[in-house]
Amino acid sequence: MTHHTMRVAVAQIGSRLFDTAGTLEKVVRTVRAASAQGARLVVLPEALLGGYPKGLAFGVRVGSRSPEGREEFRRYHDSAIDVPGTETTALTELATELGVHLVVGAIERHGSTLYCVALFLAPEEGVVAVHRKLMPTAAERLIWGCGDGSTMPVVEAGPATLGAAICWENYMPLFRTAMYAKGVTIWCAPTVDDRDTWLATMRHVALEGRCFVLSACQFLTRADVPADVHPLQGDHPATVLIGGGSVIISPLGEVIAGPLTGEEGLLVANIDLDDIARARFDLDVVGHYARPDIFSLTVDDRPRPAVG
Repeated sequence: MTHHTMRVAVAQIGSRLFDTAGTLEKVVRTVRAASAQGARLVVLPEALLGGYPKGLAFGVRVGSRSPEGREEFRRYHDSAIDVPGTETTALTELATELGVHLVVGAIERHGSTLYCVALFLAPEEGVVAVHRKLMPTAAERLIWGCGDGSTMPVVEAGPATLGAAICWENYMPLFRTAMYAKGVTIWCAPTVDDRDTWLATMRHVALEGRCFVLSACQFLTRADVPADVHPLQGDHPATVLIGGGSVIISPLGEVIAGPLTGEEGLLVANIDLDDIARARFDLDVVGHYARPDIFSLTVDDRPRPAVG
C-alpha cells in the first residue's frame, strides 16, 4: 500500500500595518523557518500582506464619511498588493527556492477596489490560484469588495488537494459544501478570529468534510500599528489586538497541533493523507452520505465583472 504523508506548517504572525514591505520580510523569515523544519506546505493568516485594520473605523458613521477616514483608507489602499506584483514575485522566488507550497492571506488591489484573498503559490509556477473572500463580514464590507464564484479554486499540492475558506466563510454551509464537492483534502483557513469558539468551528469543518484543517490566525499587538493610528482597543504597545489560536486538525476532528495563543510562532506536523479515506468510510457529505434525490446545490462559477 502506498502511503501519502506530508509535513505541513501553520504560521501565526501579524502584519505591520501600512508597512507591506516590512510584513513581507516577516513572511520570508517565517516560511524559511518552516522549511527548515521540513514543511512542504505553509499556510499564513488572513490579510497578512496588506493588513487587517483591527479596530479602525475609517471615519464612518451611517450617512457620513470623514476626510480623515478617507485619508486612512488611502493609506490602506496603498498598502494592498497587486496580483501579480512585487510581492507575488518575491513569494514565487521563495517557494521555488525552498520547494514549498504557500497559502498566503493578502489584500489584493484591483483598480480602486480591495479584496481579501488567499493566494496559492507553487514552486516554479508562482501564483496558481486566487480565492477572493465571498462575503466580507460587518464593517469589512466598507473596505473590501465581494468575490464571485469564479475564484473558488482547488489546487493540487503533491498528494494533497488544497482549498481555502477565509475567516467567517467557514460559517457558510453552502460554500463548504461546494468546496467539499471539489475534493478538498487539506482545508486552509486563514483567519483573524481569535475567539474560543473558533476552535469548535475548525473541528466541525474537519469532522464534517473529513479533511485536514490548517487554520492560521494573526497575532497582532498595538506595537504593530503606526503611532498616529488609533485602534479602538487602546494605545498601550502591549495591547493585543488579535490573539491567535492557530491550529492543525485531523479528519476526525482531533487537534494535532495547537491551538497557539498569545504569541507568534509556528505549528508543524506530519499528516497522513490516507486518513482521508479512513475517515470518509462512514461519512462523505458529498458522496455516500448525501441525498441527491432530496437536496441539490447549484454553483454559479462564472466571473461577474461590473462591466463585461
